Amino acid sequence: MLGLPAGGRVLDLGCGKGGNAVHLASLGMRAVGVDVSHVQLRAAGQRWGEVPGLELHHTEAVAYLQGAGEPFDAAYSVYGAVWFTDPHLLLPVIRERLRPGGRFVFSQRPPVEGCYGCQASYIPRGSDEDPLVVKRWDYEPEVWEQLLDRYGYTDVRTQVRAAPPGRRTVGTLIVQAST
Repeated sequence: MLGLPAGGRVLDLGCGKGGNAVHLASLGMRAVGVDVSHVQLRAAGQRWGEVPGLELHHTEAVAYLQGAGEPFDAAYSVYGAVWFTDPHLLLPVIRERLRPGGRFVFSQRPPVEGCYGCQASYIPRGSDEDPLVVKRWDYEPEVWEQLLDRYGYTDVRTQVRAAPPGRRTVGTLIVQAST
């Protein structure tokens, strides 16, 4: 889905513990992972810190993308920052940082029928702590297509893949686009 050239530069938006980014780095890509969670990035650094071709950054996605730097061949988010960042802020800066012909791919849960736009999401923490409340953006596939088109992406495709039998009850929304 990413269409990366050999040795391509790729951005993982919401990399968590870094598993996807390190896999790409192990294939010879220059992988950059960005996440707001200090705990997740500390775990990623401890496990993968010495992997050649891997960079990890503790920062918010829009702030990272607004910084100067080399463009990316592709950007992706697996249930990550694209889900938890205002698309009107994030989509334009991703587009600006992708090379011509670059790919943008993300996945998240499909929206609950009738619950579209910005939603509250509760992330459980320790047994003695209240859940962390964060915003997430849930849209129908057609709305994601319209948003990406509005911000200059081309070849936009969306699909909802069904959950594997017996594993989960909700499928996965996958969105792909080019610059």
